[in-house]
Amino acid sequence: MKALNKILKKIISIIIIIVLLGVIGHVSFDKKIYSSDYIKSSVPTLFFHGWGGSYRSESQMANYAKSHGVTDTIIRVDVSPKGKVTLNGRINKNTQNPIIEVNYLNNKNDNYSEDALWMKQVVVLLQKEYNIKRFNVVGHSMGNMTIAYYPLDYSQDKSLPKLNKQVDIAGHYNGILGMNDEPNKMKLASNGKPEKMDSDYKQLLKLREVYPNNQVGILNIYGDKNDGTHSDGSVSNASSKSLRYLVSGRAKSYREKKISGPQAQHSKLHENKEVDKLLINFLWKK
Repeated sequence: MKALNKILKKIISIIIIIVLLGVIGHVSFDKKIYSSDYIKSSVPTLFFHGWGGSYRSESQMANYAKSHGVTDTIIRVDVSPKGKVTLNGRINKNTQNPIIEVNYLNNKNDNYSEDALWMKQVVVLLQKEYNIKRFNVVGHSMGNMTIAYYPLDYSQDKSLPKLNKQVDIAGHYNGILGMNDEPNKMKLASNGKPEKMDSDYKQLLKLREVYPNNQVGILNIYGDKNDGTHSDGSVSNASSKSLRYLVSGRAKSYREKKISGPQAQHSKLHENKEVDKLLINFLWKK
């Protein structure tokens, strides 16, 4: 009987040790774990979706960053059709590289100045709540026009936080196929200037004078389906690349990257793993 009791005690002790190790392991797993490959910064990154989209369009990219140890915090800001902004979630004091998915409830608003006003209201809310000084932006499709019109309208407001880095994906700066552009019709000069400009591009020309000077690093990503149209199916590569002329001489740095193949289709670019990798390396890689 004594021998049996000793065996039972040992078994119980082993079970207790296993349980304790499991608890410790679970606690360790739940701690904020950041990859050493990426910077640790309080600068938030705001994602802006495209026409007809929502924060769900941004989730693949945001979750890729989270799964690779860039951040542990993704929150959402809803913007009502009248521009009221509402925070969903909190950014903790010690959070690194927080991501904000901006969700326009009026997701088919082609009044880009109004979109930019809503962006400003999001930025001001984050400034008020978290005292942000700088921020990054990522845009897809129409989201890029929101981002482009923001400095167009508010670059002179020195009370606002400063734009730090900008990632543009599938931007239609000088037209959309089937509307005011056709495949292989748009021609760009060696400096990126389009031979013909649509009305929005003519508005954006002011960026050459007001875009933050030597402040913002830009990564411009565009898709080519390799079907002969030199486009992502919705936007010509020339329209996307026309951003260069708007920011040249003003941006701190400017880089273009073409994504090729079927997964380079317009709406698939925000689900593309190659885009995900480019994005996190540009924004946060040491």
